[in-house]
Amino acid sequence: MRRRHLLGSAAFAALAAPLAAPRRAAAQAVEKVSIGVLKLASSGPLFIAMARGHFRAQGLEVEPKYFTAAAQVPVAVTSGDADFGVTGLTAGFYNLAGRGALKMIAGQSREEPGFQLNAYMATAKAWEEGLRGLKDYAGKRIAITTAGSTFHYSLGLLARKYGFDMSSVTMVALQQLPAMAAAFKGNQVDGIVIPVTLARQLEAAAGGRLLGWVGDETPWQLGALFTSPRAIEQRRATVEKFTRAWAMGCADYHAAFNARDAQGRPARGPGYDELLDVLAKAVEQPAARVADGLPFVDPRARLDVGDIHSQVAFWSAEKQLRGEVDAKAIVDTGFVAGHFNVPRG
Repeated sequence: MRRRHLLGSAAFAALAAPLAAPRRAAAQAVEKVSIGVLKLASSGPLFIAMARGHFRAQGLEVEPKYFTAAAQVPVAVTSGDADFGVTGLTAGFYNLAGRGALKMIAGQSREEPGFQLNAYMATAKAWEEGLRGLKDYAGKRIAITTAGSTFHYSLGLLARKYGFDMSSVTMVALQQLPAMAAAFKGNQVDGIVIPVTLARQLEAAAGGRLLGWVGDETPWQLGALFTSPRAIEQRRATVEKFTRAWAMGCADYHAAFNARDAQGRPARGPGYDELLDVLAKAVEQPAARVADGLPFVDPRARLDVGDIHSQVAFWSAEKQLRGEVDAKAIVDTGFVAGHFNVPRG
């Protein structure tokens, strides 16, 4: 009798095993999602969240899709080639969002005082001819990537701060950073808005003069995490999980890299060396170079919503938008708590 009982138990277990295995597999299954991103330090929260398993803990497997220009990322999300996107905010983004194709759900990087991310510079020749301060950008030729870019917006903020007419500035759109640097070295332009790593090179190699940092002179909401309205409607739980993991990456980034000492100089926070190595590998740059250009990232992934409204108004005034764009309609504040400067009504 004992033997029959054991055989019966074994037979039952053998029959039950195929039924139990799918349940275990289902419990362990992860949902695959993709995100369009540039290999920049400003994308650091993504790389950190991946390395530290924050997405996996939310049941997500993330596939980064790498692009070389900010304008390409919102196009990828709009077309369905990527589920999420994170990059700097451009007029192109707002044109797509204004057509109902995109919604911001969390913050990425901000230009903030004390963070040397992008520089305003003068060529050696222009300096000698009197370009000694940022108010002197009026009437000058300034190199940028493209009209509608983050550099274009930074110049607009500068014009507003120093009271000169934006239309007096000749923006020389050179598409790529190397072309901008070459024009600067050849004195084909008077000034430039350029990332810190190139700014340091232009100081050393071309006698370029640093006139100020964008974060110190004209702080603004530089980048955002976004997705499609369809994803929010049809896969809200997935968007919530993704945003939670993203915010964890922002918190880790903040702790390691946003610290400042009593003199306002960068200080090393918890996990600095480990996470700098994560970023260096992700962006394929030496750690020292990455450390030179670490932007500010809000620890809770919050947006300066008021600045989003200001950006839309600026691009409209610059005639960079096709049709009306409702700034309120392109931000979903339901995924992150405590956004800044949220307009009432």
